[in-house]
Amino acid sequence: MRKLIFLVPVLAFLALATWFALALRPDHDPRELPSALLDKPAPDFVLPSLGGGEPVSLASLHGQVVVLNFFASWCVPCRVEHPILMRLAAQEKLPLFGVAYKDKPDDSRRILSQLGDPYRAIAVDADGRLGIDFGVYGVPETYVIDKSGRIRKRFVGPLAADVVERELLPLLRELNRS
Repeated sequence: MRKLIFLVPVLAFLALATWFALALRPDHDPRELPSALLDKPAPDFVLPSLGGGEPVSLASLHGQVVVLNFFASWCVPCRVEHPILMRLAAQEKLPLFGVAYKDKPDDSRRILSQLGDPYRAIAVDADGRLGIDFGVYGVPETYVIDKSGRIRKRFVGPLAADVVERELLPLLRELNRS
C-alpha cells in the first residue's frame, strides 16, 4: 500500500509534464481559441442595420468573401483595433461588415462618428443572440466567411498588424482566387 501512495505524486507529475509538453509545442498557439464552426456554414441571420436601411443578413453577404467584425462602443480592445480596421478598409478594399454586439445603437453611432466607420454595413445584435450563434467569447472577434457562406477563420481579440499581414490578407487572397 505504501508503494502505491508513492506512485500518486509521480503519476500526477507525469500527467502535468505531458500536459505542459502538449500545450507548449511549437505548432500550438495558446491564444487561439477553438471554434466548432470552422469550415461549417455561418449561422443564418437577419438583423436591423445600424444605418436604418435594409436589414443586414447572411444571405445579403452570400457570394463574396466577407470579414465580419463583432464590436461594441464600450469595448476598449475594439478601440485599439479600430485604426487597423480603418486602414484595411481604405487601403485593401476589405469587405468588412460590422456587428454592434450588445450595444445601444446611439452609442455605436457615436463611437463610429468619432473614430470613423470602416464597415460597409453594420448589423445591430442588441440582445447578443447572433454572438451566441457564432460562439463569441467577447468583443472584438472577427470571422472570415467564404463565398459559399462557410466560416474559414476566427480571430479572437483585437486584430494586430502582424496577424493581418501574416494570416488575414493571405487568407482573403486565397479565398478570392477560388
